[in-house]
Amino acid sequence: MEWIQHFAEVVLHLDQHLVVLVHDYGTWVYAILFTIIFCETGLVVTPFLPGDSLLFAAGAVAATGALDADTLAVLLICAAVIGDNLNYAIGYHIGPVVFSREDSWLLNKQHLERTRRFYEKYGVKTIILARFAPILRTFAPFIAGIGRMKYPRFLVYDIGGGVLWITTFVCAGYFFGNIPVVKKNFSLVILAIIAISLVPAVLEYLRARSEPKPA
Repeated sequence: MEWIQHFAEVVLHLDQHLVVLVHDYGTWVYAILFTIIFCETGLVVTPFLPGDSLLFAAGAVAATGALDADTLAVLLICAAVIGDNLNYAIGYHIGPVVFSREDSWLLNKQHLERTRRFYEKYGVKTIILARFAPILRTFAPFIAGIGRMKYPRFLVYDIGGGVLWITTFVCAGYFFGNIPVVKKNFSLVILAIIAISLVPAVLEYLRARSEPKPA
């Protein structure tokens, strides 16, 4: 439980921890931030890493001059897109093997076909919306690969979603992160960001639940 408390402390006070990292490691902080965003989007086993809150905090630190905003945005866009493409490739190559059994109640061909049809119909919207939803953005490219979403289509909208996600939160942190009331209540702001990030996924889930099921 102690490591969970420490992780929560780091997430809720990312601005303070980033300032310390910049002081201790200088330009190596770019590599650290790149690695965190890459792992959060590229590895299915690390959906717990901070995404939106980290981008907001990084933008706030960049506004103080400790980091270059343009370099930060470009590197993190690259990290997000490369991570998603790795996740897609893992799902694409492992999915058919994992979902090969006919008698499995969960990992069977019928579910694989259903996933493929879902992405054919909702793929574009899913890829873009998932960027703004913690946890979902980690699994979306993996499922897209499993569902055999056409790669050129995936790549175009993944890049677009990555650019939109990174620039939105970095710019938000850059322009609003150092406002006195925001700095004073940074923990609450981070919690609000996490809650707001989940809204699109929740609304889409409720909408899907409200649709009449086919006979």
